[in-house]
Amino acid sequence: MSTPKMELRELGNTGLKLSCVGFGASPLGNVFGPVPMEEAVGCVRRAVDLSINFFDTSPYYGNTLSEKILGKCLKALEVPRSEYIVSTKCGRYGDGFDFSAERVTRSVDESLERLQLDYVDILQCHDIEFGSLDQIVSETLPALVKLREAGKIRFIGITGLPLDVFTYVLDRVPPGTVDVVLSYCRYGINDTALDDLIPYLKGKGVGVISASPLAMGLLTEAGPPDWHPAAPELKAACRAAAAHCKSKGKNISKLSLQYSLSNKDISTVLVGMNSVKQVNDCAFGFSRISKMQTFVKHCPYDDQVEENITAAAELATEGIDDETLSEVEDILKPVKNQSWPSGIQRTG
Repeated sequence: MSTPKMELRELGNTGLKLSCVGFGASPLGNVFGPVPMEEAVGCVRRAVDLSINFFDTSPYYGNTLSEKILGKCLKALEVPRSEYIVSTKCGRYGDGFDFSAERVTRSVDESLERLQLDYVDILQCHDIEFGSLDQIVSETLPALVKLREAGKIRFIGITGLPLDVFTYVLDRVPPGTVDVVLSYCRYGINDTALDDLIPYLKGKGVGVISASPLAMGLLTEAGPPDWHPAAPELKAACRAAAAHCKSKGKNISKLSLQYSLSNKDISTVLVGMNSVKQVNDCAFGFSRISKMQTFVKHCPYDDQVEENITAAAELATEGIDDETLSEVEDILKPVKNQSWPSGIQRTG
C-alpha cells in the first residue's frame, strides 16, 4: 500500500510550509510515562517517513528532556536539515517562568545545544499569560528580534490559552515582530473561539498553529486526567459526546482531529505522538493504514503516528462524518466555547 502524503500548508508570511499534522514532542520528555530511546527514534522516523515535517518542543517539557531526545532522534535519522522544521520555546521552565531578555537569550543557546542544531525555525514565548504582557512587549520580543537578526532563530511566536493575550501583544509591537501564534484547546468541536480571531491574525500577517485538538483529553473515550481544569458541566458534556460516538461505532478522537484539520486557515494541528495510555486513548483507536514493518522491533507508539496520518488521509479522500459531527455539536452546544482560567488574572 502506498504511503499517504501529508498536506502542506503555508504558515502566515514565513514562507514555511508545514505538514497539516505536527509532531508534538512533549511525550518525548517522559511527561506521560517513560519512552525508551529506541522507541522515540522509531516514532520520529515513522513521522518523517509519513511526511510529517514539523516538530514542536520546549525546555519545559520533561525539564529539558524532550529537547534532548528530539535532538538525538533527528540526528539519528540523518535527514537534511532543510527537510524538517523545528519549533521550541522560551520563558517557561521546570522551575517557573522567566521572560527577561537575559534569560530568553541564554535559553536559545541552551536549546540549540540540546537539539544539536545551529538554528531553530521558530522560537515561541511559552504561555505568555503567566508573565507580564508589557514585559513581553518591551523586553522579551525585542530580545528575540536580535536573535532572529543573528540567525539563531528564523521566526518568532507567542503561545497561550486566553486569546486576548495575542491581541494585547500584537497591537503593541511593530508589524513583523511576531510571525506565529500557537493556540491550544481553542479550536475543536467543543471550542471554536480561535476561528473568530483568525481574520485579525491574517491582517497582522501572523501564521496560526493549533494544539490540543482533543482539548487535553476531553474529547476522548477515556476522558481527561483528574487534574484537567475544565468545569464539571464541560467534562460531562464531552463524556456524553464520546459515549454517543462510541454507541455508533465511531471514535470521538478521530472525529475531533479531522474537525480541527478541516480548517485550512490553521497551518498545522499539533498532536502528541507517543505516550502512555492517556494520550494513546486520545490517539485514535481507529483503522490502521497498514502494519508497514519498518523496524525489526515493533515500536508500540508507531501505530499512533500512523493513525494520525490515517485521520488526515481519510479526511482528504472521504471527508468528515457530517452526520455524527452534527450530533456531537448538538450535545456540546450548551458548553460551546467554554474554556477555563489560565495564567495571571487581569482586570480591565
